[in-house]
Amino acid sequence: MNAKQAETGFIEKAMSAVADPYRMSILQELLEKGSIRCCDVVSLTGLSQPTCSHHIKLLADSNLIECRKEGRNNFFTLNRDNFKRLGNYFKQFASS
Repeated sequence: MNAKQAETGFIEKAMSAVADPYRMSILQELLEKGSIRCCDVVSLTGLSQPTCSHHIKLLADSNLIECRKEGRNNFFTLNRDNFKRLGNYFKQFASS
């Protein structure tokens, strides 16, 4: 796979990951708070813990969020570098 194909794969996966209202609310919460735990996602969305874990996994698999473990807690943060990549992709459509 060449670099262009890899970048296209990243964009496709990232766009698919954010195309859900629950995942968008998780990302918005991360933007506002900096980091959150899985139990915070359950409180935020009102979804079951397994469903929240599924949404978090999709965001992590798309490399839009990062996870760090502290004791029994997993803390999630935005992967800002990959959001910059995604933003740069969309900027090309706004350029004349």
